[in-house]
Amino acid sequence: MKQGGSQDRVVGAVVGSAVGDALGAPFEFGPAGVYADRFPDGVGTMCGGGGWDPGEATDDTQMAVLVGESLLERDGLDLPDIFDRFRRWAAGEPKDIGLQTEYVLTSGDPWDRAAALHFQVNGRAAGNGSLMRAATSAVYFARTDGPEQAARATTMDAARRIAALTHGDRAAWEGTAVLHELIRVALNGDDPLTAVPGALADVPDDRRERWATVLAPDWHPGLATEFNGAVWPCLGTAVWALRTTHTFEASLAAAIDVGGDTDTVAAVTGALTGAVYGMGAIPPRWTDPLHVPLPGYGDRVLRTPELAALARRLDARKSQDSRCPKCTHKAEISAE
Repeated sequence: MKQGGSQDRVVGAVVGSAVGDALGAPFEFGPAGVYADRFPDGVGTMCGGGGWDPGEATDDTQMAVLVGESLLERDGLDLPDIFDRFRRWAAGEPKDIGLQTEYVLTSGDPWDRAAALHFQVNGRAAGNGSLMRAATSAVYFARTDGPEQAARATTMDAARRIAALTHGDRAAWEGTAVLHELIRVALNGDDPLTAVPGALADVPDDRRERWATVLAPDWHPGLATEFNGAVWPCLGTAVWALRTTHTFEASLAAAIDVGGDTDTVAAVTGALTGAVYGMGAIPPRWTDPLHVPLPGYGDRVLRTPELAALARRLDARKSQDSRCPKCTHKAEISAE
């Protein structure tokens, strides 16, 4: 399934996620068929609407940028630093922020307990908010030396740890871990659909069956048992969109046309299919108006060239040690 050079796929994953986010944002909470109704000729544009300017990315991409910049500036996975960046962003009053994420980031609880405490109180924390921001970390942790099994374990472990900062439900951890692994495989030029069984094998037994259901070849969004703001149908829809289409553009159209949480479903789809088809498959009519404001960080706005540069820098670390160089922020995070 190779669709261009390695760096083209790396940039495709990061920019593709941002494009999906901005393209889907105006249709959020719309009904099924909303994209086809707006663009009956199939040629979608960054139309804006719903409070979003044409090409404006949402919290999905804003948080992905913060994760990516932390990984680079801290030379590895520094979980308190990522959490602090998230808190600063949340205090900047972004246009959109998930209710659960907002609660965790503004609770005043410590970074390693805030999500777990939220989950203990509410009992529900399996939203797709950790999936939506995963493109940058998936790129960063994709390039590790060693055998395939070790590479899979490295990227999936990192995904779980980052997801756990805001989501106490392990279902969100596992979904983000699977997405990390599928993107890793795609960035290597292989078919991520063939990597689903291997990724599922690394999901704990008590969670594997539910994930296997939504990632199965015969699953489609009409079979979803939850709103696609939940982690299971969100990732399931992204995989379905890749499986049932043949171009980057068609995959995003299919994902948005499902309706519901269109920006995040399209962001996840864009990350996965962007890693497959590469930057060269993303049309300029989508990348030219793309822009990512960063609330809480002054007047910073990233556009496509800055996102592409970020992706290349994340990829450039390739064989470096992916463990946190300063600490072992793993055992402290718990949903129990």
